[in-house]
Amino acid sequence: MATVELRFSAQPEHVRTARLVAAAVARRAGVDEAVLDEVRLAVGEACSRAVGLHRSHGVDAPVHVVLTEEEKLFSIEVGDEVPGSGGGAAAVPGVRGSAPEGDLDDGAEDEMGLAVISGLVDDVEVTSGDVGGVIRMTWPTTPATTLP
Repeated sequence: MATVELRFSAQPEHVRTARLVAAAVARRAGVDEAVLDEVRLAVGEACSRAVGLHRSHGVDAPVHVVLTEEEKLFSIEVGDEVPGSGGGAAAVPGVRGSAPEGDLDDGAEDEMGLAVISGLVDDVEVTSGDVGGVIRMTWPTTPATTLP
């Protein structure tokens, strides 16, 4: 299992870098070329959401992104350090999520971002807790073919 970890300060200009890294690693992992734009957009949305949460809540910690290549599966986790940041995950169709009681209400913009991600990615899970939240997205990979 190959893993790439990326941490960046919560600045909007770093989101583009995260998108580019995610697309490159997804391509290398064997994600279908036709899906790479969706990977790029979903990661951009998840990272923008994390940056926005950090900035609006005064969190100085970096946003973290973990890209993992497993057998027949590629996953990306985008994490923030805002307690209860799962927001309205349960209210967004297609998103599996768990948010603690008394979770933060980050408004319609947060739910819109999660809705965009769920429209781009078939397998999305949003979790949150006392130390922050994670959006986990997965895509199938195709095994590399070897030429004789």
